Amino acid sequence: MIVQAIRSLLFYVLFLGQTVILAIFLGIAALFVPKGRLAPRWMWAVGRYWGHANLAFLRFVAGIRSEVEGQENIPPGGCIIAAKHQSDWDIIAILPHTPLPAFIAKRQLMDIPFFGWAARTLNTISVDRTLGGQAIPAMLADAADKVAHGSQVIIFPEGTRKAPLALPDYRFGVARMYAALNVPVVPVAVNSGLFWGRNSLVLWPGTARVRFLQPIPPGLKEEAFHALLVERIEAATNGLALQAYREGLARPIPPELRARFEALASADPR
Repeated sequence: MIVQAIRSLLFYVLFLGQTVILAIFLGIAALFVPKGRLAPRWMWAVGRYWGHANLAFLRFVAGIRSEVEGQENIPPGGCIIAAKHQSDWDIIAILPHTPLPAFIAKRQLMDIPFFGWAARTLNTISVDRTLGGQAIPAMLADAADKVAHGSQVIIFPEGTRKAPLALPDYRFGVARMYAALNVPVVPVAVNSGLFWGRNSLVLWPGTARVRFLQPIPPGLKEEAFHALLVERIEAATNGLALQAYREGLARPIPPELRARFEALASADPR
């Protein structure tokens, strides 16, 4: 526990230090990009370096390996990528596999000096959650513009990070986006919360996995799409969690979480 806490602290120093330095650098550069124009290629290259470097820090400092499956399920051109969200790892792992990503983020993040300036230039779609449902039309309009230019709009349908095997709580906004944009939706499953938990400062070694699932084609009724999306993501996410559990977890497993794992294992005797 002490050794892993030290490894985790070293990772956070590298992760946060690099993030701050690159955010300042890109934020200043973003001030010189004309309003409404995408960032030049070299800025995207810096962003991708950030992702690859952090995956390397996780692997060699904290002991978290990363595996990606199903990249071939991402269609060419504009689409929606709807991902389970358990950890900051999810953003880092998805980023390298999207040619022109457009993450949806809280507007408050856009107000952060340097970071927000860079994020706006790097194709981010901001949402003002304080407006509630009134924020949806502006978000959909922005997302439609991104998709029309070939972006992969990345959304976390539950709106926040969820603990592994927690009860799902999917918002209906993703269904409205699906209906409005009329493009394929790629469901994404992860098990990252078992290793980089949302409420834990300690990172636990193991293999974090992300799986891009078969796209859901446009044209379904919103209710049918929403039910199918939840079913696919939850089934695959539970499968990845059970795989990690059977491989052996280094982290402590609370009794309630262990009981959920055992219930999954009894339903899947493989």
